[in-house]
Amino acid sequence: MTWSSALKEAARSGLTIERTKLTPLIAVRGSAGVAIVIGLCLWRGDPTLAVSSAFGAFASGIVTFQRSMRPRPVLALAVAGALAVSTFLGYLAAAHTVAFVLLLAGWTFLAGMAWAIGPVSGLAGTQTVAIMLVTVTLPTTVLGALVHAALIFFGGLVQAALIVVFPVRPWGVQRDALADALAAEADYARRLRQDPVAAFDPAPLMDARLASTVTPRQARRRPVQLHGPRGLAERVRPVLASLADPVVGAPLEGPERDRARDLLGAAATVLDAVAHAVRHAKPVRLPPEAMATLEVPATGPMLKGPARRSAYRLISLLADAVELTDEPVQATRPTTEAERGEGSHLLRPSVPKLVPVALRALRREARWSSHIFRHALRVTAVAAAGYLLGTALPFGHGYWAPLASVMVMRPDFAQTYSRGVARFSGTLVGVAVAGALMALAHPSEYLSAALAVVCVWLMYLLMRTGFSVTSACVAAYVVFLLGIAGEGWEQTVQERIVLTLVGGLLAMLSYALFPAWETPRLRDRLAEWLEANGRYALAVFDTYARPAGRRPRQVREALLDARAARAAWEESEARAEKEPVRHRGLSLTAAKAASAALATMGRVTMILEAHLPDKDAEPSAGAAAFAAALHPALERAAQAVREEHDLDWSALRAVWERWDAEDESQGVAVRAADLLLDALDDLAEALSPASPAGDPATPGTIPGPQ
Repeated sequence: MTWSSALKEAARSGLTIERTKLTPLIAVRGSAGVAIVIGLCLWRGDPTLAVSSAFGAFASGIVTFQRSMRPRPVLALAVAGALAVSTFLGYLAAAHTVAFVLLLAGWTFLAGMAWAIGPVSGLAGTQTVAIMLVTVTLPTTVLGALVHAALIFFGGLVQAALIVVFPVRPWGVQRDALADALAAEADYARRLRQDPVAAFDPAPLMDARLASTVTPRQARRRPVQLHGPRGLAERVRPVLASLADPVVGAPLEGPERDRARDLLGAAATVLDAVAHAVRHAKPVRLPPEAMATLEVPATGPMLKGPARRSAYRLISLLADAVELTDEPVQATRPTTEAERGEGSHLLRPSVPKLVPVALRALRREARWSSHIFRHALRVTAVAAAGYLLGTALPFGHGYWAPLASVMVMRPDFAQTYSRGVARFSGTLVGVAVAGALMALAHPSEYLSAALAVVCVWLMYLLMRTGFSVTSACVAAYVVFLLGIAGEGWEQTVQERIVLTLVGGLLAMLSYALFPAWETPRLRDRLAEWLEANGRYALAVFDTYARPAGRRPRQVREALLDARAARAAWEESEARAEKEPVRHRGLSLTAAKAASAALATMGRVTMILEAHLPDKDAEPSAGAAAFAAALHPALERAAQAVREEHDLDWSALRAVWERWDAEDESQGVAVRAADLLLDALDDLAEALSPASPAGDPATPGTIPGPQ
């Protein structure tokens, strides 16, 4: 992608307005917290204090809208505490430009590194930098700064209290995540009816697992419907794939395939009903036709061999899912040992115990090649330079320039540029509308406060529609908020537009001068996914080789590692597609083909996992030999992917051919190994320089800058 194409795509993305589900009650609750803080300050007769102290409730309200599985009151209090600390520290150094710039640089670097912990932590860190920049307007006494810091924290306390007193759809995020996972599996079952090897994106299952990770206190209060269905959803997916696969499941044509299609359709209906029950906290309602399909026909079983085992397993899992979800929806109960063993009860560390986890995440990213580390350096330089530039310009509120930069900058190119465009366009609209209202109505301080609260409500309500919309609401909010203090709207509008443009240009220029491109790292990400898939396959084949020593936890952990590696690859590939960078050893076409091959490899291993032998089964010598040859072959292949060499699976193919010749039963393991080899051959072809997918000149590659 050329620079011109990348910039056009970023602008289009930044100006896009999404249609999304609105949450007016939650928006009212958040804006009420801001109104309480502003109202109390106005009641005490200090409009200036109302302007600066409203930021705590405003920012604490923003973070509670983020997709986090942490309790919302905890998020509000944590952010408010960080804002209060940054407010007070900023005041201590605000009187001395050099000291303040040094403090701003150090604090901004830590805030940039906070993205290593997670997106919510990164957003919270950005908010703390913003409030530190605002501290240049704080009073001149330590006591006054302490009062401001206390009011900032009080705003978060108000938001937390409102969440506790007026809960809106408690456990809603967790319910949605689990329901989305069940609905995704229902869609998967329907697609398998037409395409027996249809792909499945494991992201909904990963989100459901994240949602099921709770603190000990949450575990005691969690509704019954959130206890077991996720673990069942994890086990249903490989059974669906195994039943539909034409090699290890039902044949492509004939009565068995018709019966498999009927079972898949009924499974989709049941999973949709369970998803609806979980999402809306209601009992399960199943149509009689689906229940009739899931019964064994009067003429006897129609499926044979592995397909019959998969069908029986599917019927059993669906019955368990309905039974678990159909319990009283408001009741709670402790999690059983069996459920903990299945992984449905996952403990999340409390906030104090999260500190060492966060420190480990920061240490992992403290390297020159890390895009998060580079983002931290980049945003630090821009914040310091923007503050000095804003101070030197003949405007008031010079901190708006670095504030705009910090708010739009993200660890990747596409988000930074799209948010820069959205920030400026939204600010232009917001200050124009608010300025016109100020000019026509000349509102009093109380009316200005009311208009500011309305803007906050609109921002909370429309937060997920697009950054340009929220930027417009924030810009209007600032105009009305400053109107409370009696500042001229004409000067406010001019300053905000000019300084926002300066800040956005600084942010974009910084990424162009000091980028952290994802494209050169695609081969490393692909090799990591291959290694993770290989560990998963080895864990499953090892179970066939030594059934008596089977370790389900080892297989489960390998599966989770493979999913994480796939997610990291897909994130990197999505970033690389939007970067104006010449491909370096891996074309876009080759990346797509390699991704499809590794996804097939994971699907085959998952199907094989659905047929794991019992502990008393006979060990498979062929599986043992295949696993012994697969381990070094994968190590060589991962190195070859990184070094742009050809992949060679001929030695592994020879081992499989001996196994196939010796295995007269033609069991599931040997057939799955054949499918696995086909996927690995597809990977080798995709990455071969001689193939169309691997040819750098093939259309679809990423051209260099022009």
